[in-house]
Amino acid sequence: MDISFSLKRSLIELARRGPDKLVSSGVSNRTSTMNTSTPAKDNGIEKKTFKGDRSPRPSRVLHLCRIPSDATEAEVISLGIPFGRVTNLLMLKGKSQALLEMASEEAAVTMMNYYTPTTPHLRSQPVYIQYSNHRELKTDNLPNQSRSQAALQAVNAMQAGNLTVTSALGADGGLCPGSVLRMIVENLFYPVTLEVLFQIFSKFGSVLKIITFTKNNQFQALLQYADPMNAYYAKMALDGQSIYTGCCTLRIDFSRLANLKVRYNNDKSRDFTRHDLPSGDGHPAVEPPIAAAFGSQNIIIPSYAGAAGIAPAMGFAQGLPVPAVPVALGSLAVPTSAASGQMTVTGVTGIPGNSVLLVSNLNPEVITPHGLFILFGVYGDVHRVKIMFKKKENALVQMADATQALLAISHLNGQRLYGRVLHATFSKHRTVQLPREGEEDHGLTKDYSHSPLHRFKKPGSKNFRNIFPPSDTLHLSNIPTSVTVDEMKKLFANTGSTVKAFRFFQKDYKMALIRLGSVEEALQALIELHNHDLGEKHHLRISFSKSTI
Repeated sequence: MDISFSLKRSLIELARRGPDKLVSSGVSNRTSTMNTSTPAKDNGIEKKTFKGDRSPRPSRVLHLCRIPSDATEAEVISLGIPFGRVTNLLMLKGKSQALLEMASEEAAVTMMNYYTPTTPHLRSQPVYIQYSNHRELKTDNLPNQSRSQAALQAVNAMQAGNLTVTSALGADGGLCPGSVLRMIVENLFYPVTLEVLFQIFSKFGSVLKIITFTKNNQFQALLQYADPMNAYYAKMALDGQSIYTGCCTLRIDFSRLANLKVRYNNDKSRDFTRHDLPSGDGHPAVEPPIAAAFGSQNIIIPSYAGAAGIAPAMGFAQGLPVPAVPVALGSLAVPTSAASGQMTVTGVTGIPGNSVLLVSNLNPEVITPHGLFILFGVYGDVHRVKIMFKKKENALVQMADATQALLAISHLNGQRLYGRVLHATFSKHRTVQLPREGEEDHGLTKDYSHSPLHRFKKPGSKNFRNIFPPSDTLHLSNIPTSVTVDEMKKLFANTGSTVKAFRFFQKDYKMALIRLGSVEEALQALIELHNHDLGEKHHLRISFSKSTI
């Protein structure tokens, strides 16, 4: 029998009967989408297993059951992309099923390991996943595959940092490149504050602005991310979830607004990139401890680490500085049996409103107080740094205020630095104590309260508007006109970095962009070279760039 004809016939039969229910009437499994030995059969039909009876043999093709009829291709793809690249999709909406093909068997195994104890949801309905008997998908000759392929192309474009494809697919493919989310909180039994929204949504990326308001007797909010990918994953993970047990349910969609305009920093609105905004008449600043607003109620955000061996922030494309978070995680609510009066946000623990951070898992052979001052100083003015004498993997970093501390956590927690994954959270300490007079400190505690290197000491400084997540591309400024491209490349190469690209600004040769081999290299280069003396009374200024080259 002709191979191509057999493939086509097998796939048509697959589409008619269901993804894992191929009838073996003259069609060999070797010539279908599978390329391994024939699986066990029962009366000529492959055994159909469900969650309690999973196929023991892993495959990079996964069988999804009970998919909501109104679920889009993009939503189905979103279940797989935190674990690796999705290479193909076959939707069978009439059967409420789909086949999802991952780029590797390892990615599929990781996905199965994560979703086995944690049932994913699409549009508030549970979806069941198992290994497929098929080893790969070949859907080239099948009809009605344009939507699936368009959704795959859009996701791949987003992962590569190219959002041009998605703008044309927002309505049809289910994806939207916007970075602004609009949310409605239903069944508002307990108050939901701006701080709570910030801590929940910061798990998915850098939150720039939040505006809360009441419309049609409903509590609503607009939230803007630094990156559209972050907004997409937050929507996929949190839409339909409840903040508290049985109440305060989030309904999330993309806003038509491209950018939020925040006039005041208070308890109703906040621009986390502009610390110079006024609070407005009658509106308190965002400083009181969050717990006071909730009495004895509890809030908990689950840890987004997957199965054993999966880091809390899993990479998508190499060098892409977007934290990958498994979507459709189930309830956000704290169990009713939790101890009353305690407020827990995983990854952001301690006392809300505090400005002192506990930084852990540092490399003690390399890290210094000055290095932490420079790194955390990208997101706020660092007043004091203390590296623990007996456990030098840990340090305390005191920021100018609680807002800057939150900003530093949201950007730096989970980043790799000197070969280790940095962890940043709130400390139980309210201040960093300086050593008493005559006390030996070995230079581990430093006071930077009056440092001239503070970036945000001037009200209205443009630095407030140029705060971006860590990336492999750095923005350089204050460069003497006599310095050449080769000299700048050599300077960064001497830190151990791999220089991928360099470009001076056409209109201002005192500024440039440099792209290094990884985000980790960029972090380390910033620490080592910020304020580097370039001669002619010019000291190099370095920050993370929103652009790439």
